[in-house]
Amino acid sequence: MLNSIVQFCLFRLDAEFAHNLTIQALRKGFGPSYPSSDDPALKVRLWDKTFPNPVGLAAGFDKNAQVIAPILNLGFGFTEVGTVTPRPQQGNPKPRVFRATGQHAVINRMGFPNLGLKNFQENLTEFLEQKPRPSGLVGLNIGVNKENMAKDFNAATRDYMILLRALAPMADYLVVNISSPNTAGLRNFQSASQFRKLMDLLKTERDKTCGQHPPPLLVKLAPDLSDADIQELAKTALDINIDGLILTNTTLSRPQWQKQKPFNEKFKMQKGGLSGKPLFKKSNSVIKSFYQHTKGQIPIIGAGGIETGQDAFEKILSGASLIQLYTGLVYQGPSVANHICSDLSRLLKDNGYKNIQDAVGKGDDSNKN
Repeated sequence: MLNSIVQFCLFRLDAEFAHNLTIQALRKGFGPSYPSSDDPALKVRLWDKTFPNPVGLAAGFDKNAQVIAPILNLGFGFTEVGTVTPRPQQGNPKPRVFRATGQHAVINRMGFPNLGLKNFQENLTEFLEQKPRPSGLVGLNIGVNKENMAKDFNAATRDYMILLRALAPMADYLVVNISSPNTAGLRNFQSASQFRKLMDLLKTERDKTCGQHPPPLLVKLAPDLSDADIQELAKTALDINIDGLILTNTTLSRPQWQKQKPFNEKFKMQKGGLSGKPLFKKSNSVIKSFYQHTKGQIPIIGAGGIETGQDAFEKILSGASLIQLYTGLVYQGPSVANHICSDLSRLLKDNGYKNIQDAVGKGDDSNKN
């Protein structure tokens, strides 16, 4: 009941203001706490690391690594913080976040607003020095300052290099964000040639920085890739031995909206990336395609439109070993990870799977619910 009242009040506020208010509340210790799942069937072993459960919070919520512990205390198995850029930046002009509550959707055109590497690293260090720390892993999502993306490939690559050198030794896994639609030119890195060149450079730098124990290097891709793009990127990812893929970021496409309210017509005309329930099927399709083209050899973190255990289960059946959400937290509240884990435990048992890994990619011949 209290969660419903809080959500009702937050939805009466500007979306970005409500988000910032939530971050401040969590920093001051006002967030709830939920036990992490103790079901061994939900533990996921990837990259020589154990995720307590497969449910993570996606990048974008905790841009400056300010509330890692409070998020993990909500029952998430991992959280991904960022996107961080080397220098602080304001992002795009406000307003830049819009809700469509009837469709459980959000459009944002944030443009990587964050306080920069120095602040991010200080906050991350403070968390890593906590004793005891909550269980759960922490991924770090890195991006490019807008002015360097506007220059050329080399300037943008230098931003990634700066962040990688500073943060790779602190990361459980590291994510290269080349798919935000809100930084002009960023998605050009998704061409196979640019992708190969960038990731080869970053992998070499990571190995040089971290020696024999480098963190896994993942890349986050868009849902708006063509079938030919997916096939080419999948082949390139295999060739260069990428550690993992995050599928998918927000979409620039717009679904057919039910004309329930005038607000919905206004909402769909907003520029930016669309997330939430309308992205669910599109992201599942991209996950299935990458899983098939990589023959399941590259672990996938699935994101896009997840709110329930059934949603998470379908992502896993599509080929995801882990799942992430963000908009689902907005609409389902702070207990969402706890509820998803409970539902996943039941769904695995009901469908005859011993654990998460047994269900990965089985969507063509399973999903009996």
